[in-house]
Amino acid sequence: MKNASLRLSALSLSLALLTSCATTTVTPTASPAHQAALAQLEGGQPREAALALETQAGSLRGAARSQALADAAWGWHLAGDGARAQSLLGQLNSRHLSGASSQRYQLLQAIQAVAANQPAQALTLLGSTAAVHAPLQASWLLTTAAAHQAQGDLFAAAAALSRALPVLDGAQRTQAQADLQRLLARVDDTSLRERSAALAVGDPFYNQAGRALIARGLTLPRPLQLDPASLPDFSKRAAAERDGYRPPGRIAVLLPLSGQLATAAGPVRDGLLAGYYAEHRQRPELQFIDTAGTAAGALAAYDRAVAAGADYVIGPLGRDEVDALFARSPLPVPVQALNHGRTLPPQGHLAFSLAPEDDGVMAAEFLLARERSKALVIHSNDDNGRRAAAAFNTQFSQRGGQVLASVAVSDTPADISSQLQLPAEAVFLAVRGPQARALAPQLALAGLAGATRVGSSQLTLGTGKPEEDQVLDGIAFPDERWSSQRVDGLPAANELAGRLPTARGAAARLFAFGHDAWKISAYLPRLATSTDQGLPAATGLLYLDGSGQVLRRPVWSTFSGGHAQPIVDGR
Repeated sequence: MKNASLRLSALSLSLALLTSCATTTVTPTASPAHQAALAQLEGGQPREAALALETQAGSLRGAARSQALADAAWGWHLAGDGARAQSLLGQLNSRHLSGASSQRYQLLQAIQAVAANQPAQALTLLGSTAAVHAPLQASWLLTTAAAHQAQGDLFAAAAALSRALPVLDGAQRTQAQADLQRLLARVDDTSLRERSAALAVGDPFYNQAGRALIARGLTLPRPLQLDPASLPDFSKRAAAERDGYRPPGRIAVLLPLSGQLATAAGPVRDGLLAGYYAEHRQRPELQFIDTAGTAAGALAAYDRAVAAGADYVIGPLGRDEVDALFARSPLPVPVQALNHGRTLPPQGHLAFSLAPEDDGVMAAEFLLARERSKALVIHSNDDNGRRAAAAFNTQFSQRGGQVLASVAVSDTPADISSQLQLPAEAVFLAVRGPQARALAPQLALAGLAGATRVGSSQLTLGTGKPEEDQVLDGIAFPDERWSSQRVDGLPAANELAGRLPTARGAAARLFAFGHDAWKISAYLPRLATSTDQGLPAATGLLYLDGSGQVLRRPVWSTFSGGHAQPIVDGR
């Protein structure tokens, strides 16, 4: 592995230092002075503890001296003095060590082995103890991850990080989660698929690997593992029908029917009602409540829903609304938010979204599946464009691709030909249709017409005139499944667009989104156990991960003769 270019930000062996892991359990046989020094470690005073233990060791002999030296070395390590720690390790007899002192010694030796580029030796040291002393677990697992990465086994490194997450918090947990994602991104498709399948049932790392498989359009070997506590309570619902239909009893839908987001709410509402009324079996009671598109309005609407006896809530729609609702605890009635907030949904609640970030990730995977490794990114200078481009850049780079440049353009793109003189194999266009039409000739003149071009879902906005859109021929983009395939409970997209304004043009995507919001609520138990097939829906195949997020796999389309046409092999 090219010198482990992802050096885990030394997983960082800075994370392996983990002062927060200085917490220590006192050895029952330790002297009162030794116990007091270990209590200093527990209190976050590693330097003071190390000095005390080193002083004590000077008057001790045999096993007691070795134990004190090993514990002092750990204290110096936590205090940031690695040289002094190693000096003390050279003065003790490792055969005299036992319990936590022995594990501190092994861990320090393993950290030194990783630093000396001897990962096999480190893994031998770290693999020789079955039950790791609890306060050492985080450093133990982080060092294990660093050793696996140094060996080039990125999957095993990511698995070790996954096991470390429950014993980390704050910035350390955030960093480890980011490192885990970077490592998984660099695992090749075959290894990811085969090693995910080999994980033991119940291994929490399976969900992390499964999300990576879904993002790449690969088959899940078995359903994602969902903690029952992470799901709404299904016990009061009627038994499931053969197809998995098992709706709630009373649904409240929180939408911004007034205010700035009302235009977006209309198609979502109509799509939800289309799915609802297409169902001829027992349906839940349905109530729409206006949030006015504000955080306060969303909270008030939720309270009204609870007071009215709703047992399931769909919405709200705005990101600020979702953040406000998810920040409230507890939420007595389960929520299926229609946007991703800035944090994961609370346990027992869900989030479903058509986020720009999804477009960026999916476009990156589309290009990587076609072995394109050098990309140029062109994005609109609005929130959608910037977010899609940022997600693409992260995903493409983490997966081994190279973003040659990222160029922002206005609504009426200027001449950017000087920025297009790059050896790009692919172009990601996070722009709307009119912008793409203006950019296409510039790409052709720069010799990039033959590059693989992929757009975000925004590409179809402002299109619809084949004579103008022919210039977009060959550009692929993630599309709604409903646009090219029959969806149960919905007329064909072109048929419905002819008679319903909220199902045509830019609104059609939100219409499909609203339909799927209903379908998730009615088929949630089935969604929780889907594997490779997912839950077929209007926006794509849907999956539910272990953190309450609904994942979506779209279909892919391209322009041909100015018309959007499905790509047969969309992966």
